[in-house]
Amino acid sequence: MTPILSKSDAADLVVAARIRRGLTWAQLAEEIGAPVVWTTAALLGQHPMSKHQAELAAKLLGLDETVAESLQLQPSRGTDPARMADPTIYRLTEALSVYGPALKELIHEEFGDGIMSAINFNVDVARRPHPDGDRVVITLDGKFLDYRW
Repeated sequence: MTPILSKSDAADLVVAARIRRGLTWAQLAEEIGAPVVWTTAALLGQHPMSKHQAELAAKLLGLDETVAESLQLQPSRGTDPARMADPTIYRLTEALSVYGPALKELIHEEFGDGIMSAINFNVDVARRPHPDGDRVVITLDGKFLDYRW
């Protein structure tokens, strides 16, 4: 019996197939019927896909059932420390380092003692034209979870 393909190996195959087939993440998400950020994260190994979604993604990408099998697995979520040095990821971390304490204070002032869920959560990325250069707009939309004692 062969081992199940790791989620990182499956992600590498997904990325290569997407590029070689000239597909965008948005096109894949539309075909799968799921939000683009979630779909991208799932295909990169951060979420489990349903059997139907995984089989459809593999078919769209011309990949076999070993990839579809891997896409259905529960992930070990998080980021490889080496990826944290990527400039885009590093700048997002920097933004949260600078503004995280202020956001925490504002959340507590508005909602009370609690946190924003990253499980009951949506995220979106958009482009907004601006005279000084287009802006990246990232929306984090998480359910407020109050601490209950």
